[in-house]
Amino acid sequence: MKRLVWILALAMGGCATVSDIRQAPPTLAVISGKEPKAYGQCVVDRLADSRGAMQMEPYKGGIRIIVAQKLSMGPAAILEIDDRSGGSSIKLYERMSNMPLRPQDVREAATACISG
Repeated sequence: MKRLVWILALAMGGCATVSDIRQAPPTLAVISGKEPKAYGQCVVDRLADSRGAMQMEPYKGGIRIIVAQKLSMGPAAILEIDDRSGGSSIKLYERMSNMPLRPQDVREAATACISG
C-alpha cells in the first residue's frame, strides 16, 4: 500500500524546476543564530545519506541550496539562507508542498540545524 502511495505521489508530482518550486509559499521560514555557510553546511551534512548531490551557490547576499529528489536528479526543495545581523534568515520551498505525504527529511534537517 505504501508503495502505491509513493508511485501515485511521483506520478502526480511531475517534473518541477527551481522556479516552479520557488513560486509556492515557503513551507518553513525561520531565523537562526548561525551564519549562512555554517547553517547550509549543517543541512548538507544531515541530508548527505538520504539525498543525491546538492548544489550550494551564492544567492542574494547569502546562499541557496538546491536539494535533489530521492529517485531522480530534479530539484525537490530549495533552501534560501540570507545573511542578517547575528545569523541567518532561512526559507524552505518544497516540491509538492501541499501534499502531506511528501518526504520530511529536508524539513527535519532544516529544523534540526536552526540551533544545533
